[in-house]
Amino acid sequence: MTAPQKTLRKFSGPLLLAGAGKMGGAMLDGWIARGLAPKQIVVIEPQPDKAVKALARRGLKLNPKGKVVEAAAIVIAVKPQTAPEAVPPLGAYVGKNTLVLSIMAGRTIGFLEKSLPPDTAIVRAMPNTPAAIGRGISVMVANAKTSARQRKQATDLLTAIGKVEWAGDEGLMDAVTALSGSGPAYIFLLAEAMTKAGIAAGLPPELSSKLARETVAGSAELLHRSDLDAATLRQNVTSPGGTTAAALEVLMGPGGFDEILTRAIAAAARRGRELAG
Repeated sequence: MTAPQKTLRKFSGPLLLAGAGKMGGAMLDGWIARGLAPKQIVVIEPQPDKAVKALARRGLKLNPKGKVVEAAAIVIAVKPQTAPEAVPPLGAYVGKNTLVLSIMAGRTIGFLEKSLPPDTAIVRAMPNTPAAIGRGISVMVANAKTSARQRKQATDLLTAIGKVEWAGDEGLMDAVTALSGSGPAYIFLLAEAMTKAGIAAGLPPELSSKLARETVAGSAELLHRSDLDAATLRQNVTSPGGTTAAALEVLMGPGGFDEILTRAIAAAARRGRELAG
């Protein structure tokens, strides 16, 4: 595997991370792999894990007390339900050039603008859990106060955990959350369902589980590496009148994959709007 480029070596900190759970921790690992020195990072985390404590021994500032330092960027990775209490105190670290990057699901730019000092540059982002292995996809949208330099800064910070796309309309974020944010769960459910179906067809449970897992993982990697779109790859596996075609007649028929996923993603987007109030 190619070593990550040191794209953050010239980052002018400090960088404040609020929340070092699974996603925050994945970002932290990605930043350091890309050249950000631990001494440039401040972490606010009530329950730090061993990895964060180890970084604190290398110079990372963990739950600092006393003098508040203006941050170059603040990344908010706390749980959305804790936001009303967790976000306003972060305003003390905001200066005129500070970028605030939030990955909280459902918490809008409007909410953040009300919770932070006036004229704060804010970027709202939605990453997903493959970020843990550097293969995430994040979609971002910025408020009017965010400069071109700060947009690049946000891109650099999230490129550390995968690919990045920008959206011009915050109204798209609920659909983004429903598709890519929640999407890994759909893939894992597919592997679960294939395992159960293999067992029902007579396979031993352990073999069925391994076949399903490796098939899903291998096919995803093929899709990742191929220049062909998903429809073409599917067609390449499907011989007319063959076994795959028989299965796809069921999966692509009335009430099949397309209809179920359309309904599922619509339900997730609707729930996102409800959570945002």
